[in-house]
Amino acid sequence: MTKIRKLLVANRGEIALRIMRTAREMGIQTVAIYSEADRQSPHVRYADEAVCVGPAPSSESYLRTDVIIEVCRQTGADAIHPGYGFLSENAGFAQAVRNAGLIFVGPSPESIEIMGSKLAAKAAVAAYNIPMVPGTPEAITDREAAKQTAAQIGYPILIKASAGGGGKGMRIVEQEADFDEGMERAVSEATSAFGDGSVFIEKYVTSPRHVEIQVLGDQHGNIIHLFERECSVQRRHQKVVEEAPSSVLTPEIRAEMGRCAVEVARACGYYGAGTVEFIVDDQLNFYFLEMNTRLQVEHPVTEQITGIDLVKQMIYIAEGKPLEIKQEDLQINGHSIEIRVYAEDPANNFLPDVGTLETYVRPQGNGIRVDDGFEQGMAIPIYYDPMIAKLVTTGATRAEAIEKMIRAIDEYRITGVQTTLPFCRFVMQHDAFRSGQFDTHFVSHYFTPDKLLPETRPEETQLAGVLAAWLLQNHQPKAGNGAVTSEGKKSQWKERRFR
Repeated sequence: MTKIRKLLVANRGEIALRIMRTAREMGIQTVAIYSEADRQSPHVRYADEAVCVGPAPSSESYLRTDVIIEVCRQTGADAIHPGYGFLSENAGFAQAVRNAGLIFVGPSPESIEIMGSKLAAKAAVAAYNIPMVPGTPEAITDREAAKQTAAQIGYPILIKASAGGGGKGMRIVEQEADFDEGMERAVSEATSAFGDGSVFIEKYVTSPRHVEIQVLGDQHGNIIHLFERECSVQRRHQKVVEEAPSSVLTPEIRAEMGRCAVEVARACGYYGAGTVEFIVDDQLNFYFLEMNTRLQVEHPVTEQITGIDLVKQMIYIAEGKPLEIKQEDLQINGHSIEIRVYAEDPANNFLPDVGTLETYVRPQGNGIRVDDGFEQGMAIPIYYDPMIAKLVTTGATRAEAIEKMIRAIDEYRITGVQTTLPFCRFVMQHDAFRSGQFDTHFVSHYFTPDKLLPETRPEETQLAGVLAAWLLQNHQPKAGNGAVTSEGKKSQWKERRFR
């Protein structure tokens, strides 16, 4: 076992801060890296040391393996935590860290390599009796043969990039006549996004839920799961709302999914924190999708219901310590919900919104956690993901967590940019979400921009009409007496209260 004394966090913003806080609690010094665009960011000030690694574009800063490893040499850092995004699932980076004699706080390069390809991942777990969506076992090379396979599977089908993620390189094909066009678009997008045009096909599950299992494995062969997260509220195939546990899994299905997730990790000799993703149909049949070989954005909800600090466990595992947590020791305590607060305009197809945080005040109170990397007055950089924060609420029950989230959203004060807060409030109040009867089509089924307009109850409309009639009859202004007309008198209390 090797004790980590100084940790470089190869990331930025909220996840860099979140990792550094745990490191500080463990008595580990921290090194921040930053681009020129992030010079004033909180994670830079929080770290014990900070080094600029280049201009704003990530290709010239946060993705520079050689520069990051050189910073370790300059500062004496003996380990690197990649966070998520950027180089976190780059097997070449993990290998370069290992070759430099440094500790990579994450899985082995070999595990990253296997699970980085959806096809390789499926091949690795094939012998472990894990249910998988019917589809092609390898990349498509013969288009006509692929059409025949699609016909055998049955439409609709999904054409997916082997190296894909985040919904890129993915096309739903409803009928055979659309196969060629769907194939062309999927290959083109996969090539553009990942430099790899390999695609495969799967049966498309028409009412899918996205449920994932958190796993932890040490370097001694011990692997456990920390239950599931429901991540079905998405836009553009990317998550916006997550919760733990899922509202629909039975204890039996939860246990079986956990077993499968552990076997997936075992199939590639996995250690560290990882997430095994499944798709669940409306009959609660589940199928393996892929494994994310890193810390997930939504990891806080798992921490909230288990009391386990996942970053601390990652560091212990990287040091070579065996897991002290046994599967039988774990239980679910309460319910936790996370929303991603993006600088996006939900009324404009969730397009990113650039600007300055003129007002930025976090909600507070019992059961509320905010992981963020911004402060009032900071600009939202155009170079990176537009996520401002992760807002997490935890309650004894799901209903309590939802009500806490509505209260927290109402208290979150952000001006200067449009955010996903109004959309997330809409989700929390929608009957489909509150009942737990929803899937990944939540946005397309239920949301349109006009849903964000303030609702008026029928009794309020009736009362307003009666009051207006009375005012017109009894309070008509007289010409020349200086009376104020009704123009401009509409109450602006909601607009004024946060100025």
